[in-house]
Amino acid sequence: MRKILVILAACAACASSGAAFAQTATQPMGASPRLEHAAGQLQTRFSSANITHDGKLTREQASTGMPMVAKHFDEIDTQKNGYVTLPQIEAFMHERAAQR
Repeated sequence: MRKILVILAACAACASSGAAFAQTATQPMGASPRLEHAAGQLQTRFSSANITHDGKLTREQASTGMPMVAKHFDEIDTQKNGYVTLPQIEAFMHERAAQR
């Protein structure tokens, strides 16, 4: 759980702050307040970086707004669509945390 928070915090720090609509993310019931806060920050950063507001983050958008996502873009874009979604980013972070 601590590793997930570290990864979420790193992704949250990638983009400048700004108000943006939050997108729905899968949250386990009874998640800790810290984890919920980190997930909320991730949603906000994703929304800020996703300037087209289509729920899809391109490599260029990731490079501008979420550099850690851009760094691992090919690993996250498992379907090779040329974009990543918030659930894909979350799944990648959970997978990485489970490996540690």
